Amino acid sequence: MTPGLRMAATLVLVRRSAALGPLEVLMVERPARGTFGGLHVFPGGKVDASDALDGELLRGLDDREASRILGVERGGLAYWVAAIRESFEEAGVLLAYRDAALVDFADDAMNARIEGRRRALVSGEIEFAALCRNERVALAADRVHYFSHWITPVGAPARFDTRFFVAEMPARQHVRLHSNELRGAEWIAPREALDQHRLGRWQMIHPTLTTLETLANYHDVGRLIADVNAWCHLPDVTDERARQGMQRRSR
Repeated sequence: MTPGLRMAATLVLVRRSAALGPLEVLMVERPARGTFGGLHVFPGGKVDASDALDGELLRGLDDREASRILGVERGGLAYWVAAIRESFEEAGVLLAYRDAALVDFADDAMNARIEGRRRALVSGEIEFAALCRNERVALAADRVHYFSHWITPVGAPARFDTRFFVAEMPARQHVRLHSNELRGAEWIAPREALDQHRLGRWQMIHPTLTTLETLANYHDVGRLIADVNAWCHLPDVTDERARQGMQRRSR
């Protein structure tokens, strides 16, 4: 890893629109403070040391395969964990299994308990591994698909080595923002989000814009995920995209 770079993970949550039109993507707005203050982005953040979880707490992927997919020697699975954790911390969406089914929040008592544990996680009172063990859940790594790789260009005030992932929004969950993490959130068609940027209403950076341009080509979540897994979804890494930080995949 290049000195000075911080590892980060971003999770792009998508769903089929109610009108059966283009798929929708969850866009969130950062508070005005901080490195990405005021930007519209996808849920995500830094990879923590605690994201190196035991294999028993994940399902469908191990570190050897995750590292192979990312083109790193070891530790690749931590990116998947960080993407799932950040999505839960910021947007309240937990991609995890209890027994054979994805976790849902239909039960009011469980919903309240999970929300309390999310607050404890964000405040640092508990770690994600403890939350998973207490709730008897295994993270759904097999539902999280590697999408793209970006490194912040030299000269930026803060530089990140960020892996983007995509996942379908669980049908029986809903977005619950953490007010300290985000200012707002909206399900929106990718082209509409790009229009908001074109009109000067939303601030976005190149990784977000390129991701939205890719998503705009899809109406079906299943087709998107199939193309992502076949690595035929992204535009070419032109010289300009490379200058903006887009990385070629090494496998």
